Amino acid sequence: MQDHLALPNIARILMEEDDDIDEDNPALLKAQRPFAQILSSSMHASTLTADQGGALASDMHSLSSGILKFKGVDEVRSLLLLANGEFSTDIFSTAFLKGMEEAKKFLPTNSELTTTGEQDQPKEKSSRGRKDWSNEVEADVSRTDRLVEAGACEVFDFNQMCSSMDNETGNSNKKGRKSKARVIDLHTLLIHCAKAVMDDRRRAGELLKEIQQHASPTGDATQRLAYWFAEGLEARLTGTGSQVYGTLTAKGTSAVAHSEAYQEFISACCFRNVSFLFANRAIFNAAVGRSRLHIVDYGFRYGFQWSELLRWLAARDGGPPEVRITHIDLPQPGFHPEKHMKEIDSRLTDIARDLGVSFKYRAILAQWQTVSIEDLDLDLEPDEVLAVNDLYNFRTLMDESVVIGSPNPRDTVLGNISKMKPDVFVQSTVNGSYGTFFLSRFREALFFYSALFDMLDATMPRENKLRLALERNIFGWVVLNAIAYEGKDRVERCETYKHWQVRNQRAGLRQLPLDRETVKMARDMVKNKYHKDFLIDEDHHWLLQGWKGRILLAHSTWEADGASSHC
Repeated sequence: MQDHLALPNIARILMEEDDDIDEDNPALLKAQRPFAQILSSSMHASTLTADQGGALASDMHSLSSGILKFKGVDEVRSLLLLANGEFSTDIFSTAFLKGMEEAKKFLPTNSELTTTGEQDQPKEKSSRGRKDWSNEVEADVSRTDRLVEAGACEVFDFNQMCSSMDNETGNSNKKGRKSKARVIDLHTLLIHCAKAVMDDRRRAGELLKEIQQHASPTGDATQRLAYWFAEGLEARLTGTGSQVYGTLTAKGTSAVAHSEAYQEFISACCFRNVSFLFANRAIFNAAVGRSRLHIVDYGFRYGFQWSELLRWLAARDGGPPEVRITHIDLPQPGFHPEKHMKEIDSRLTDIARDLGVSFKYRAILAQWQTVSIEDLDLDLEPDEVLAVNDLYNFRTLMDESVVIGSPNPRDTVLGNISKMKPDVFVQSTVNGSYGTFFLSRFREALFFYSALFDMLDATMPRENKLRLALERNIFGWVVLNAIAYEGKDRVERCETYKHWQVRNQRAGLRQLPLDRETVKMARDMVKNKYHKDFLIDEDHHWLLQGWKGRILLAHSTWEADGASSHC
């Protein structure tokens, strides 16, 4: 019988996995001796003595023990010491193939990584039962037998093979070190895309596609932020800003849903309540001891601020003053501002009647810079207080970057306010710097809204439908306008509060110090009712609001630099 035909039976015995076998048992050595004698026929031509036959049996015992304990590349080298070219290539072919099979079990089955940076787990455990083990051994031996019969099995160069295995293992380890998940920095991608918009539109399109793959209007704060900024970048690239805005408007929620979203927002965020507190306290204090109060209010809101002030005035000592409000809003085709003004008039009139406050409301639809002091019926009584109020609306006025060669609308409006000689001018502004140049404006908007979306993520559930409506109908539109529009079409033109301070002073207004009681009330409100990361601070008579150290809003009070209106 040929040697290679006996190898399957020999290998099956040698590879038997039984931890209970006593490797030094004389009976086992005796049973192995005939197999060693069979193998000896494939050795070199020298005749074996009885002592040499015993040594061969001992070596075969060591070989079987080595294979049973084989765990990796290092053990392959230990087999080399046994080989020395004295055994048949057949048995070492089997041993080496089996060693390769076992070594692969300790390498990752899949070098690809998941998106979280963790290595994919093998689909099967590396440990197998005895039946699976023996089946694999039979397959390996059978494969070796076929190679031998075909004359394809040469003497193995074990050193070369071990070196190859070392390289393969090393490469796998290197892959493991390199294969940490690629961290997608959406902020950096957005800035790079904005740069490319200016000089490499093809590259901008590629970056935009990558951003859109990771952005989502329902994801975390960064994904939501990236979604709306990507919308703005795409609109700028394609020139479809007006169409996108039309889509946002068409998908807009009803007034009731919008009001619900806004109310839920202010219950989670302190910004609106602090703004109302600051303005109402300033106006209330200016009206102390006066029997009449006239408020000139710029910009559209639902009248929520004034319903609160009316309650304060109704409860003050000595009874409430007579109150009239002149509301100046912009004509906006399609939005029907006159209808909203009538609703505000009706709502506030009903509230004032219930509170016992004499109340009058007047609405003016016009561009703010065109409304002069003569248009406001400011024939004030000696005991009447004039208060002017702006709650974040002057940010939409055109500045000198658009209007050249004449007073720009910002300076014109501030000059008109100064001419009114108000007892108090309350200004609340968004602390941004949306300048003339696109890239600087993009960066500033990105930083500002990163803080805002992070705040929403910390205070409102991600799946909240009202939050989705808020982000789409308010923040999404603002981001889109700031990014996709230029010239007169861009209405989002925020300036820092320090820039407004210079403008106000240039217009003849003098800043008033902060009221300490108001500051204390604002701090206590934020500390006791809202998230710990909301910020209340002060700077040069400005009350500042922010999130995690970034200043987002600022409030101040002013009066005419000279005699007040009631003097």
